[in-house]
Amino acid sequence: MRIGILDDEPTLASHVEAILTAAGHSCMIFNSGRRLLNVLHHETFDLLILDWNVPDFSGLNILGWMKEHIEKYPPVILLTSRSTEEDIVDGLRAGADDYIVKPVQAAILVARVEAALRRAYPAPPPANIETFDDYVFDLGQERVTHAGRPVAMTAKEFLLALLLFRNMHRALSRAYIFEALWGRSPDLPTRTLDAHVSKIRSKLNLRPENGYRLAPVYAYGYRLEKLLREISG
Repeated sequence: MRIGILDDEPTLASHVEAILTAAGHSCMIFNSGRRLLNVLHHETFDLLILDWNVPDFSGLNILGWMKEHIEKYPPVILLTSRSTEEDIVDGLRAGADDYIVKPVQAAILVARVEAALRRAYPAPPPANIETFDDYVFDLGQERVTHAGRPVAMTAKEFLLALLLFRNMHRALSRAYIFEALWGRSPDLPTRTLDAHVSKIRSKLNLRPENGYRLAPVYAYGYRLEKLLREISG
């Protein structure tokens, strides 16, 4: 999973990054709340670990901004030296999903992060089939059908479509999608993603008249939306 870490203590931030990277996550460190805020305008994270006490724009400030500006914002874990019962209650009431008091203990950090991710992104059922209305994804065969009709797709198109359906109504940044499908810092033309999105939109008929909209999000990425159908009569 993609995790953003906000902490103005470089040694601690690097320690947290090392722990979570070893656990299989991809991390980005921010030593300034303002810098993280700027990045949130064009990047997607699966979880944020926020220091409450960053002086320029605190973890709680970031959390409040996301609640106002991001429709489906990622889970947040507050990582702070503030340890009173009142502080913990205030942090959770502000919308944090969990609260860890410094110093960091590796096993506890990993367990708390994985628990927050499980709550936010439940694992799909063990079967190799995932169904979204008339769209059926066969993970074992990497095949998709729409209304019972097989749809010819490349492996990357299949994975991109599945990623979008699993994140319905959530805006995904271009960098997030690239990393999910091609790995970090892929040496690919910027139009590669746009071409794949265009093919998926056409092949799966992801258009308003079919009840879906696969739309670009300006200066950010893409979002798949399921539209409410009007009931006539």
